[in-house]
Amino acid sequence: MMERVLEQESAISQVLKADRKTRQLAPSWQDVEVMECVKKALGPLRDFTDALSGEDYVSVSYVKPVLHLLKVNILEPSEEDIELTNTMRTTILSYLNDKYQDPTTDALLDMASLVDPRFKRQYIATEKTEEIQARAVSEIECLLSTQQHSLPTSTSQNDPETEYQPPPKKAKKKTLGSLFKTSGSAADTTGPTPSLREVIEAEMKAYLSTPNADSEMDPLEWWKVHEVNFPRVSKLAQKYLCIPATSSPSERVFSTGGNIVTCQRATLKPDKVDKLIFLSKNL
Repeated sequence: MMERVLEQESAISQVLKADRKTRQLAPSWQDVEVMECVKKALGPLRDFTDALSGEDYVSVSYVKPVLHLLKVNILEPSEEDIELTNTMRTTILSYLNDKYQDPTTDALLDMASLVDPRFKRQYIATEKTEEIQARAVSEIECLLSTQQHSLPTSTSQNDPETEYQPPPKKAKKKTLGSLFKTSGSAADTTGPTPSLREVIEAEMKAYLSTPNADSEMDPLEWWKVHEVNFPRVSKLAQKYLCIPATSSPSERVFSTGGNIVTCQRATLKPDKVDKLIFLSKNL
């Protein structure tokens, strides 16, 4: 809005000054200076706000990089700017620091950045890296255990498919090669079997050692390709990368619901409303 007023400031002043009743409403040079300061301080934040409010791509893992960029570059006070602009930048930065200093929120953002192949540990504080990795391993272990417990139980004995027993195969005469193969496999199994946590830790280490993906790449597409290489870590990525960074997507759903449930359609059943909103958002 202020950008538009500044663009049309000359025309607005001429129109207001032409009428004696509105002459006092013409913006003065002090008003123009204040609007320019506000524009300079808030202008760069608009692009980041629009980007974080999207719902067609991963956004939660962008919060940490955006906060880092705002702190070290965009909201950094400059000697070239006047005091009002620097004061606004300092106030905004202080508000952001207070908003995201909650340990639970900060840990969630760190986990989202960790499973994003574009960032990983790049924007996680050095002193918290080991803690975040250990927490990620514990969460993966918990996810896998939960999935194993939620698997369907074995079929009952009355199931006709389980009653069928294939005929036994005719025993073949063993060869010398098969004897060596058996002895070798037996020797391989004598070593200790790694625990689930050790397997997850090794996979996490391998994932973190891979080069970071390009910043323009879709992390979901990256995981679609590399899920075979990191099947356990991909479970954690599915859990965190689906979280929206802002409440804008849910607010859009409420707006869609308001457009559907009108005064003329106030008797719609909840199930019907859910279906109509789903179709409206996904078609």
